[in-house]
Amino acid sequence: MNENEFGIKMKLSTVAFLLATAGTLCFPQVLNLKENTIGFTNSIFAVFMWLLCLCAVNRSLQTIDLHNRRGWTIAGILSGLFTAAMLFGVRLDAVGNVNFKDWKLWVSLPVLTCLFTVLVRKFWDFLGGMEGRKNRLAKHIRMPEAPQRAAKYANLFTFIFMIVCWLPVLLAVYPGFFVYDAQDEWLQVASRNFNTHHPLVHVLMLGGIICAVHKVTDSYNLGIACYMVVQMMIVSGGFTYLLSFMRRRKVSRGVRLLSLLYFAFFPVIVMFTLCSAKDALFTVALLLLLLALLDMGSEEQQFFTSNRKMLFFVLSAVAMMLFRKNGVYAFAVMVPILLVYHKQNLKKTGLLIGMIFLAYFVINTGLTVAFHATGGENQEILTVPIQQLARTYKFNREAFEQEDIDTLHEILPEEALVLYNPKLSDPVKVRFQNEVFAADKSKYAGLWLRIGLKKPLSYINAWLVNSYGFWYPDTVIDVYSGNTVFTFTYGESSYFGYEVEEPGFRDSKIPWLDEAYRKLALEISQEKIPIYSMLYSPGGIFWCIAFVFAYMLYRRKYNIVIPYMMVLTVWLTVLLGPTYLPRYVLIFWYGLPLFAAMLLEEV
Repeated sequence: MNENEFGIKMKLSTVAFLLATAGTLCFPQVLNLKENTIGFTNSIFAVFMWLLCLCAVNRSLQTIDLHNRRGWTIAGILSGLFTAAMLFGVRLDAVGNVNFKDWKLWVSLPVLTCLFTVLVRKFWDFLGGMEGRKNRLAKHIRMPEAPQRAAKYANLFTFIFMIVCWLPVLLAVYPGFFVYDAQDEWLQVASRNFNTHHPLVHVLMLGGIICAVHKVTDSYNLGIACYMVVQMMIVSGGFTYLLSFMRRRKVSRGVRLLSLLYFAFFPVIVMFTLCSAKDALFTVALLLLLLALLDMGSEEQQFFTSNRKMLFFVLSAVAMMLFRKNGVYAFAVMVPILLVYHKQNLKKTGLLIGMIFLAYFVINTGLTVAFHATGGENQEILTVPIQQLARTYKFNREAFEQEDIDTLHEILPEEALVLYNPKLSDPVKVRFQNEVFAADKSKYAGLWLRIGLKKPLSYINAWLVNSYGFWYPDTVIDVYSGNTVFTFTYGESSYFGYEVEEPGFRDSKIPWLDEAYRKLALEISQEKIPIYSMLYSPGGIFWCIAFVFAYMLYRRKYNIVIPYMMVLTVWLTVLLGPTYLPRYVLIFWYGLPLFAAMLLEEV
């Protein structure tokens, strides 16, 4: 080692020492210690953490390419966003508010961003080294193609295996989880009085099956169970197609086997597969759309010469949009991205996108007209503004002149505003006066803008606290705490709506298994287990997905980045929703094996 190399090494060691020390000092800012930092500072744990940070940062700085600006930029943006999420999230979780004047927050943000950036860069280099070893090994090992008949048998086995594994749970929670607006959707069909509050495709499917079976058997429970079986078959079919896709892309058997077991037994997968809400069907359609986008990106010319693949793309996109309205907005954001990325096939891409939107509007409008469905509700797309006005009214009443209060009460009466829940917009939103708002939208938009200019931080906090569960890993989902439903009152957890709404009722055939799922849904049992709890965290899985997305962007794997962006656009739409619940980002769990394969195998 010459004198120049020694000098560089010493400088990097000094930087590592300073960064590890500063990072350790700032680390309590991302821990929910309820202002009792003595639990961290007066502990040998802090010393161990400092030593670990020092070793990790020093080794990272000594081995990574310091001149790779692209790597530093992408890793820095990812780390900055993650640090901000942790700093904001811990404050929202502790006191329901971010104090933007807190100097500790703004000191910790750059320090921890630098620390995480170094560690992310090192981990990316480690992944790159693994890829090199994998490629060298692949030259010597060839996996034989499975015969077509064997592949068909494998698909059939996969399809049946998952259904067989889910059936005991269906019997345990019989007739299934009939919850999340299920009663409202069934009533529309039963009363022949339809509206567009929920997607009509799902309303007709759910209510139609239940009413048809009840007419024949006089049993609503059997009707609900039959719907669950139909949904199980659709979801199993979607997962089977995913595993078949992974097989065609030469994903290792070990990864595929773990994926199958995960689909068959992981509780989040099972709960939502047996749930009447539209989320499972929407997510399956989204998952299939991701596979179509992967095909489009990695085998573009073959894709645009295959009528079957193009039709699959159109059908999966239309289905996704029909089962959730935010799917329309998410896909609309993707349109310019797809047109630019596939500019070599611009005409065909534009034609396919045009067919998707045309099919969606024809089907949706046709059903609306055919069933005389009423509409006109605005509160779903105004969730964030409603929460912003309600929060400011509660905590910053001085921002409202008397004329502003009178105007506000025209669309949000006093009895609605006093019910403001920072984590859930429903108590205020359901009392929103749609007809009054529709009569003079500019008047109320002016009120919202005027108050926002006076209290911008109140508006920011209203939005953050209403959505932070989607991006803060340590969130406990308790948005319905204290709410009484048909058979219970939500307590410490609102992770999943363990309920059977009328006209159904719980009739468990395996009580002990039913009790196990009740605890998962309504108690914080899984949150008490370190690491494992992150598998249930929307925020935790989101950052895993964001890490893979950033890594693929760094490696210029745009054929993978583009499908990933579809997931991120869906995530962006739910940030404007009524609350944070796992069901709104179910793609995080349904797509987890695909995301893992993207990272490990680069499908």
